[in-house]
Amino acid sequence: MADAKPALQRDLVTRGLAAREARWLVDEFYLGADPDAFVALEGAVARRLSGEPLQYVIGHWPFRGLDLDVDPRVLIPRPETEELVTHALGELAALDVTTPLVVDLGCGSGAIGLALLDELAARGVRATVVAVDESTDALAVAKRNALKHGLHQISFVHSSWFDDLDPSLRGRVDLVVANPPYVGAREFTGLDEVLRYEPYGALVAADADGVEGFADVARVIRDSVAWLAERAVVVVEHGEGHGDAARSVAHAAGFAHVRDEKDLAGKDRVLVARR
Repeated sequence: MADAKPALQRDLVTRGLAAREARWLVDEFYLGADPDAFVALEGAVARRLSGEPLQYVIGHWPFRGLDLDVDPRVLIPRPETEELVTHALGELAALDVTTPLVVDLGCGSGAIGLALLDELAARGVRATVVAVDESTDALAVAKRNALKHGLHQISFVHSSWFDDLDPSLRGRVDLVVANPPYVGAREFTGLDEVLRYEPYGALVAADADGVEGFADVARVIRDSVAWLAERAVVVVEHGEGHGDAARSVAHAAGFAHVRDEKDLAGKDRVLVARR
């Protein structure tokens, strides 16, 4: 079996796969020198060559220290969102709260909230996460990932943003964190066609305040104020052209300390606003 893998990888490259993708697919699906393993590999190759994202074909993808199950019900975890978790952890450390309450809005696969739980636990911090999504399909994936990693200090709420969140949480949340949709409908038509495989509603937002794709970012920032405790913070990923608008909304909402963090490409990407 081991000797067959290099030859299989070379064959897949000649059929149009990138070398590392060929290696990943062979390692993932060719688990034995038997017809079933070969059929599984061929099915995966056909899906990838048709344009389906590699992450969906494999069915799981790394996010920080976690291996998350992903499928077309949820967005594929991205490096920019890993940076959002870094900023959120830094803000919680500055708060110095021993048992922080975190609300992960639009949780999708659960990537952000579960990564926070995992890494805070490693620091001896016992956090509680409320993961919110309007998609029951996404919540099902997030629940599966929580079970997969044995992360139990998390509850799941079917809600559009804060709409159906327990009112008793008002004024008690230490961190609101979100990666909301922030691509405009017109912008989406010009982006990589591979994005057509991901859930449209998790990517594309309405325009607001004269800014394309800004409606959900603006709503998360504005509505967070009522749910945050004193000195608590909201950390929101946004589009590269949203920095000025996001800071303006945060100031207007009453946040005292507002800044934008840059992504790996040096562009404004993550709003951090503290009460």
